[in-house]
Amino acid sequence: MNEPWPVTDLDPVRRLHALAAGIRGAHVSEAHIDAPFERVWALLADLEGAFGQVVPDMERLRVVGRQGEHVEALARSRYGMRARLRGVQRPGWCWLQSRFLLLGVAAASEGPGTRVAFTGGVRLPTRAALIPLGVRREGSRSIQRLTALL
Repeated sequence: MNEPWPVTDLDPVRRLHALAAGIRGAHVSEAHIDAPFERVWALLADLEGAFGQVVPDMERLRVVGRQGEHVEALARSRYGMRARLRGVQRPGWCWLQSRFLLLGVAAASEGPGTRVAFTGGVRLPTRAALIPLGVRREGSRSIQRLTALL
């Protein structure tokens, strides 16, 4: 009766896949990058700088609050939409969301390189769903831009 509950530890990329699987319309774009985790994550973790160069739709992201791994940021898209994002950022993991927007980025060491994954898009308020328009294209473009920056 007191048998231990099974425990598993997912790397950040697998965790991103697991969370995205619960969101209708979400798609995870994943790739192996021939660069060490430290270099890759330095770019992805720079929310106010390089992150906007990687994510195609992000014109500006400004961190307005941080308490430990919890982050609050103001985002502005290239199309003028704005969002107040809240979420978690830690090494290899960033999950930010607002009422209308979701951004998920993960990275994990894999051999001499790094496995990266992106998900996100425009959310349907009050539902665990994304509008599926352009989600795959944006993820692929993020991977291309990240690779070019490295």
